[in-house]
Amino acid sequence: MVELSKRLTRRWGLPGRSGGRNRLARYAAPAAFLLAVTGIVLAVRGSLRSDSGPDRSTPAITRPAPGAAARHRTVVPKRWYVIQTGDTLGAIAGRFGTTVDRLLRLNPGVEPTALAPGTHLRIQ
Repeated sequence: MVELSKRLTRRWGLPGRSGGRNRLARYAAPAAFLLAVTGIVLAVRGSLRSDSGPDRSTPAITRPAPGAAARHRTVVPKRWYVIQTGDTLGAIAGRFGTTVDRLLRLNPGVEPTALAPGTHLRIQ
């Protein structure tokens, strides 16, 4: 019996007379820590994700109100552009065949002198 206890103590690091460390705890503690950190990162990432940005999967289509079928309006789907480093409103307007004034009307609150890369800019 004593021999079995010594073997278990040596092999698995079970506490015994030799005062060995517990191997299970030595490996389980970092694994539990990584699991907890991963869970926290996923929770924070999910809360930072915003659904208010532009939706590129489906074009924006408006339906006429009942009784307004006599008036037909052409619905222009919204188009977005992601600002790159070095872009200006003039260059973006020229690229998409519009004017800077139209871009400013479509994007209230955009400061023409401080365009941040990665910002979504409405083109149409």
